[in-house]
Amino acid sequence: MAKVIGLTGGIGSGKSTIAKYLVSLGYPVYVADDAGRKVMQFPEVIQAIKEKFGTAIFDNQQLNRATLAKIVFEYPEKLQELNAIVHPAVRNDFKKWLEENQDSPYVFYESAILFESGSYANFDKIITITAPLETRIDRVLKRDSTDREQLLKRIKAQWTDEERVAKSDFVIENLDIDLAKLKMDEFLKILTIN
Repeated sequence: MAKVIGLTGGIGSGKSTIAKYLVSLGYPVYVADDAGRKVMQFPEVIQAIKEKFGTAIFDNQQLNRATLAKIVFEYPEKLQELNAIVHPAVRNDFKKWLEENQDSPYVFYESAILFESGSYANFDKIITITAPLETRIDRVLKRDSTDREQLLKRIKAQWTDEERVAKSDFVIENLDIDLAKLKMDEFLKILTIN
């Protein structure tokens, strides 16, 4: 049975870059954000979203993710309602993915909200990627078409680095990607020894 390693960090921390690095090394990585986008196309999930949020967030039967994001990051109770729909679908998708990747000694599950979703309790080890808040903000503003105010609402909806670190087995500070990759290599060596 593959050991499942959680990989988390706040938006802009560089966890996706580390996840891509793990893939380049041959490790299976499940990306929860990608899975969330995928399951939000499932008919039963779309129906549940329509029932909870109405049809105004759909354009020609297509879910307008930007409109939905604006709502859920403005109103925390709406984010909880969306998560109650999407998280169970992602969990089921992950179970199927895990069965397909049982031959690997380790698999990684990358998610910004690993702790918030409660899924961290199911993992063998947890790695948190950190970076200073302003560094994270700069990275996201350069990468995404968002404004600072919307970004800060998203950051506020997530745990702080301090909260994540307190529950993690290994921490990688990502100020320089090459050094962060070296720290990941160090963790992989520790993992194979234990």
